[in-house]
Amino acid sequence: MDGAGVAGKAAVQDTVAAAFAAQRAGAEARRASFDLAARRAALARLRDAVIAFQPRIIQALAQDFAKPKAEVILTEILPLLQEIRHARRNLRRWMRPRRVAPTLATFGTRALIRPEPRGTCLIIAPWNYPFQLALGPLVSALAAGNSAIVKPSELTPATSALIAELVRDCFPPDLVHVVEGGKDVAEAALALPFDHIFFTGSAEVGRLVMAAAARHLASVTLELGGKSPVVIGPGADLARAARWVAWGKFANAGQTCIAPDHVLVHDSIRPAFVAALRAEIARAYGADPLASPDLAAIVTDRHAARLRDLLAGALAGGARLLTGGDPAAAQGRRLAPTLIEAVTPEMAIEQQEIFGPILPIIGFSDPGAVIARINAGPKPLALYIFDRDRGFARRIITETSSGAVGVNLTMLHYSHAGLPFGGIGMSGQGPAHGHWGFRAFSHEKPVLENRFSALPWLFPPYRGHRAALIAAARRLLG
Repeated sequence: MDGAGVAGKAAVQDTVAAAFAAQRAGAEARRASFDLAARRAALARLRDAVIAFQPRIIQALAQDFAKPKAEVILTEILPLLQEIRHARRNLRRWMRPRRVAPTLATFGTRALIRPEPRGTCLIIAPWNYPFQLALGPLVSALAAGNSAIVKPSELTPATSALIAELVRDCFPPDLVHVVEGGKDVAEAALALPFDHIFFTGSAEVGRLVMAAAARHLASVTLELGGKSPVVIGPGADLARAARWVAWGKFANAGQTCIAPDHVLVHDSIRPAFVAALRAEIARAYGADPLASPDLAAIVTDRHAARLRDLLAGALAGGARLLTGGDPAAAQGRRLAPTLIEAVTPEMAIEQQEIFGPILPIIGFSDPGAVIARINAGPKPLALYIFDRDRGFARRIITETSSGAVGVNLTMLHYSHAGLPFGGIGMSGQGPAHGHWGFRAFSHEKPVLENRFSALPWLFPPYRGHRAALIAAARRLLG
């Protein structure tokens, strides 16, 4: 690295460190003053800013990767406003200390669990839902009483700049601060002793985040991804399945961590399902999806090239194109909804998370083989099952492990404010959203108060009546 590069890196480190130091300096005062009213007011300011900035949010996401206006509203703005509304309405209850009944050994005491802020938090956001996934975790952090530094994705620069401006309008920098930039900014932030780190992104980067957190023993929430399967049983409503799968897969051009990665469909209905899915793609995106205003672009040329390479490699290896993108004819960062079949395990498309509008269709005849296939790989972030037979769905739910399950739907579980959202194993660590997000950004501190505990009767010296009482306690407690 030349002198200019070293100086630039040092400047980045100084900028991030100064923001961190300002938030740490205000931690003691914030602990006393950032009460229920102050937290609700902070969330209200964020809500009002999101509403005021809505036209510019739509414009920024269109500029970054041609995201349709309706998808911006449905997947970026409304979920965030719902998260704020849910937090403000329930915050008093979440903050209230919880009573815990005494055990036999602690009879005569009063036990409470008091949620308290973790402290200074770092939120590293991804590019695929760059607005909502930057500010959604911030809602939980503020609700729990923390300060936060937010690092948006550099791959969506217009949205990143907008987030920085919005946050400056809402909050003092010792409460919330946005740091923009690339890998060097993330590395500078991860070198600091944050109290909690919330990361959304790939498992590969998630490992680096967890390693950095370990150096300071910081707690982490990791929202990762994986190859989320769809299982379509012989009793599925094909029209419903096709509609939900098409929406879940091709919204945001497939660039969604919980999008269906591949479809496992029973052989008896596979031709009919493929026909229904083709019809649904045509209904949603027209005869020429590349010309549709309702289909987002791929975020960068590099990501588009990766998807074309995955598709070309599969077709060269014997996969068959059912409908959609010819990799040689793809236009820039746009790729049409694409269905393929006859994929094999050695193909890269079977080994990597696709994260784009390419959907392999795989037949099965034995549900047991489907279960074995799911269990043989890393645990997915989401698993989707379509069938009218609840027993079919129940068997797959019971015999597999995944971050979440959707039955006769895709992706909607993310929007349920009362459900935790998160992965397991390679697909993530720690729940988010609503009360679960509040708890992720809180330390649940136990407080035990002595009222009339009899335990001093058992204090040393351990002779005479004390020895007899200890023997009686041992018999009583087993």
